[in-house]
Amino acid sequence: MKKAIRLISLLSVSAVLLFALAACGGGDKTPAPEGGTTGGDATPTKTYIIASDTAFAPFEYLDVASQKYIGFDMDLLAAIAADQGFQYEMQNVGFDAACTAVQAGQADAMIAGMTIKEERLKDYDFSSGYFTDGQIMAVAKDSSIKTLEDLKGKTVAAKASTEGYTYATSIADQYGFKVTVYEDSPTMYAAVMQGIDAACFEDRTVVNWAIKSNNLNMQTVGEVINPKEYGFAVKKGTYPELITLFNKGLENLKANGEYDKLMEKYGF
Repeated sequence: MKKAIRLISLLSVSAVLLFALAACGGGDKTPAPEGGTTGGDATPTKTYIIASDTAFAPFEYLDVASQKYIGFDMDLLAAIAADQGFQYEMQNVGFDAACTAVQAGQADAMIAGMTIKEERLKDYDFSSGYFTDGQIMAVAKDSSIKTLEDLKGKTVAAKASTEGYTYATSIADQYGFKVTVYEDSPTMYAAVMQGIDAACFEDRTVVNWAIKSNNLNMQTVGEVINPKEYGFAVKKGTYPELITLFNKGLENLKANGEYDKLMEKYGF
């Protein structure tokens, strides 16, 4: 009975967070502005399909008022497309689904706070890094857990296909805990707050934003783990011109101060 009540509570809290941070994937077409340049001989005529996450604030999340996805990744991509003069259609489908879509050829690229790491280089070509972040452990606000050693005999939440999942599974045997996998961050946070899982591992910027913006009953503990860069990605061997466009646009935005304005906008 207690387990059933806890499950119902988890689903209720998760639903509230999902409404606040995400919704089902949709597409927004962003046209190339007049006067845009590619840095090459011509503006691409193709409209690229770009996949992304649904609930990874402040990088991508649903603005309830406008019913559009906003965030650092969304603004950065729009600014780069404007600078380089290419068209794209956004598909916010979730991180795991975005990875699958790119590999299956259903999307041309993805931007979703995706960490550039060696294992992914076998399947993806990445842009230059556009943001640096690392993992951190998050627990309920009243939790007594302070260190990895405190996780012994407990379960830990992680989001599928993410760096947090990779890190959690890599140390699970060493510290004696089991990993529970979730498809999205709001459900993972709800599991921690409801005491179903003792902790979760998430990108520091993302979980701190969620705690502050949604007044979550959570806190982060310990130090940032293994900081790495986020990258824009395509399936390996495809769309090299899109990587070039992204890199040139990113370089221009950093040179003209627009990148710094975006960083300031999101409190980085």
